Amino acid sequence: MKVVVIIPAAGLGTRMASAPGAKGKKPAASKQFTDLGGTPILIHTLRKFAASPEVSEVYVALRSNEISPFRTRLEKEAKDILQKKVHLVEGGEHRQHSVANALAAVAAVPDDIVLVHDAVRPFVTEEIIRDVVQAARKYGAAIAGLPAVDTVKQVERTSEGALITATVPRERVVMAQTPQGFRYDVLKKAFDEAAADGFTGTDEASLVERSGHEVAVVMGSPRNLKITTPADLELAQFYLKATS
Repeated sequence: MKVVVIIPAAGLGTRMASAPGAKGKKPAASKQFTDLGGTPILIHTLRKFAASPEVSEVYVALRSNEISPFRTRLEKEAKDILQKKVHLVEGGEHRQHSVANALAAVAAVPDDIVLVHDAVRPFVTEEIIRDVVQAARKYGAAIAGLPAVDTVKQVERTSEGALITATVPRERVVMAQTPQGFRYDVLKKAFDEAAADGFTGTDEASLVERSGHEVAVVMGSPRNLKITTPADLELAQFYLKATS
């Protein structure tokens, strides 16, 4: 039973446009290529999976014009990543399209495990990867997540703002992270059904939930942050210095 990782990395990441260090320079169009300690965030992320003994192959979904330059960069600067089978495939307009394109390129049997991980979560740990893989093998579907620490409010949007309609018990809420792991047959079925119905979900687990399959949750980490804003990048720089 092998483990395949899909990393959707075809997004533009416009919220990173004012990232620190970009002053006087044209910012990178894709947040996953923003430098973190002199290395693109995406390469940091890939190194975590390349180092994992759980992982057999990695599929990275990129914009078509980024595939060749990124392959060259890996060959020059990150040969350690290429010790694993790394496939660069064309992504889509949205995350779900990118994952679907990569999933279509995967050669797997029903019981193989597919992990999907955000390109801009470079601090995922081997423990989280292992725990998600083990839970996906046991339950068929699993994600990393964190218990909510803030009070969660359900609201109704109005033209003048938002009005609270309910307070959601925190013990019933988790903040979803990645990796999200699934048996290949479970994920493929969920994506096929979503495509047939024209449904777009917020993450892979939402498609699997919609398909009628239960999804387990394993403990993530506050450090397993998703870098989407300049403030996130500053925190990531702090984490990187703390671990170097």
